[in-house]
Amino acid sequence: MQLKVAAFKQWYKKVSEAGALYYNAPYRAAIARAKRDEDDLFMLLVFSEMMGIPNPASWYTLELQPLLLERFHDWHVRMGMPRSPLDQFRCC
Repeated sequence: MQLKVAAFKQWYKKVSEAGALYYNAPYRAAIARAKRDEDDLFMLLVFSEMMGIPNPASWYTLELQPLLLERFHDWHVRMGMPRSPLDQFRCC
């Protein structure tokens, strides 16, 4: 009896995972796009003071700049800027 219950639990887990994948598939692209948009806005917030845009949270975002500097090139190219908009450093 225990063997049947364990087998049923395993089968139910596989079916549940397959159902979740099937249900979430149409929304995966929209969720990825929304996450990318939020990341772009966050990058703008972090680097806004360097671009001349006043940032009321610059004291808190200043320590994040070295961490996000690796992704800065991909961000400014995705935003349509062929070169780095910052005068202090160049990434291209």
